[in-house]
Amino acid sequence: MNINIPDILHRGESISVEFKRAKNKIPKNLFETVCAFLNRNGGVILLGVANDGTVEGVEKEAVEQMKRDIANLCNDATTLFPSFLLEITDVEYNGKTLIHIFVPADSQVHRTNGKYFDRNEDGDYEIKNGEQIKNLYTRKDNAYSENVIYPYMNESHFVPGLIDRVRRVIKINNPDHAWNEMSDRDFFCNSGLWRQDMATGTEGFTLASLLLFGDDASITSMVPHYKVDAFLRRVDLDRYDDRINIRCNLVEAYDKLMEFVHKHLPDKFYLEGIQRLSIRDKIFREVVTNILIHREYTNAYPTTFTIYRDKTIFKNANKPHAYGELLPNRFEPFSKNPHIAQIFTLMGRAEEAGTGVRNVFKYTKAYSGSEDIKFLEEDVFITEIPLDEDWQVILPDDFESVIVDYNNNKIHKNSQNGDAKNENDIENDIENDIENSRKERIFALIKNKPKSSTTELAKTLGVSWITIIRDMEKLKSRGLLERVGPDKGGYWRVIEK
Repeated sequence: MNINIPDILHRGESISVEFKRAKNKIPKNLFETVCAFLNRNGGVILLGVANDGTVEGVEKEAVEQMKRDIANLCNDATTLFPSFLLEITDVEYNGKTLIHIFVPADSQVHRTNGKYFDRNEDGDYEIKNGEQIKNLYTRKDNAYSENVIYPYMNESHFVPGLIDRVRRVIKINNPDHAWNEMSDRDFFCNSGLWRQDMATGTEGFTLASLLLFGDDASITSMVPHYKVDAFLRRVDLDRYDDRINIRCNLVEAYDKLMEFVHKHLPDKFYLEGIQRLSIRDKIFREVVTNILIHREYTNAYPTTFTIYRDKTIFKNANKPHAYGELLPNRFEPFSKNPHIAQIFTLMGRAEEAGTGVRNVFKYTKAYSGSEDIKFLEEDVFITEIPLDEDWQVILPDDFESVIVDYNNNKIHKNSQNGDAKNENDIENDIENDIENSRKERIFALIKNKPKSSTTELAKTLGVSWITIIRDMEKLKSRGLLERVGPDKGGYWRVIEK
């Protein structure tokens, strides 16, 4: 996150900015402000600054311990309930160290030490009146659809083993996180996936928990309009060259979408310092995550991800926080589904608020040679990422298009002069092509590395991925090659005859 200390100091304390003195320990009322910001519209807390904006600083020796203490208290149900992951950063300003705490608005109502706080221009104030507390819950429910409670939903509606898998990933990425030692029930409550509506008394699992862990049947039953369509439109622009239709939970949807990215988008060699970095994954991990965690799930508009020759376009149902184009360092990060976003962040699949957009801008020029990136926040959120046209599908010189029909196991080719070859000629071309140029090389590569991907084979042989897919399908149909195990995690085996 880009932190502009002079701008924050110039604005002074307000409904979204709070200064606190903190020489070497956490201020006693820190979590009253955290709670108030979470319950209102979010904000920034600067530790080491007096109320009048005088920069006093935090003792350098105490900074790391204070940051750890704040992170631990965020996961202490007594201090903050439900718990919430905050972004805590130390910054240097005019020779002094400050601690910057970014607190987003949240979809849940939070309390600290059993008390509710809200925020106005004059600072934090405790809410004691029952009607005011009820209004606070109502306001949150109307703003965040992930809060919707399904009182008759239980863990039998979740994919077996998925919760354990997610919790293992969180533990690997955050070994000291307080959630790691909690029971599943406490995990659900602290993560906001199980909640009680104080206005109605209804309690149960939320829409967020269904979307994260639900099985296909339960999701289709309760959110029938939810789906994600991914298309490849590089050759057949009127229809598509490849497509996947996703209606599963968001954890598994992420995996399927990234598999689609790996299948159809190349990875460019890139070094950051001395470390090899997958800038393809850096860019598209962020965009794929964004379309899953920031969608407005009460809207029936389908999410789409389309790969063209020169760009990718993502379209997503949205509840705009503001309208217009988002540019790095010129927008306020705002999570549409904070609890879904928190799970993805702790799993290592998302960056802290706002960082993802900046990463896309940072790496896209190196990936595609263009900075023509668009993030348009409208009623439908649109993301456009340019591609290097040199990486489009490589076609044979005498053909205009190659289309693989996976469902019917057919290959259609149209010549540049517009004359379609008959199917027998096509089969003979493919047969001879494999026999005369690539079959033995494919076999040798697979024997040496059975888990080779089609992308790796295409790169090694100097042909397009569509050519490799075509060859592999032909070899499989002739009984010379077989796929053992699933597409992901399986391997190829050459059948000796």
